[in-house]
Amino acid sequence: MDYSEASLQFVERTLAEADQWVGEFTAERLDSVIESIGCYILEVGRREFGGRDLWHDERNQPVLIAGESTRRIALLAQDEVRGRLGGDAGDNISFFYAGFVDRARQALPGTDVLYV
Repeated sequence: MDYSEASLQFVERTLAEADQWVGEFTAERLDSVIESIGCYILEVGRREFGGRDLWHDERNQPVLIAGESTRRIALLAQDEVRGRLGGDAGDNISFFYAGFVDRARQALPGTDVLYV
C-alpha cells in the first residue's frame, strides 16, 4: 500500500466516524473540519505529483495545480469532503482521489482540467 492510498483510507475512516457527530458541530467547526481535511487531500496530491497551491476565487477554497510544465491538472477537494460529511456516501474520498490520479497520469501535453 502506498502513501496516498493509506492516507486516503485514513481520511475515509475519519469522515465515517465524524458522520455521527456532524449534527452537533457548529457551522464554524464544520467548515474548519472540511478545510483541514480538504487541505490534507491536496497535500497528498502534492506529495504524489508535485505542484503548488493557489486560491480558487469562485469556489472560495485552495486548489492544487499539478503538472504545470506541460499540462495543468487542478484539484479541488473541499466540496467532496463537504458532500461526504453531509451524509453522501457516494462522495467517497478514495474513489474521488483515484479519479484525479488517473486523470493526472494520463494527461497529454496541453491538457488543462479542473478536477472537482
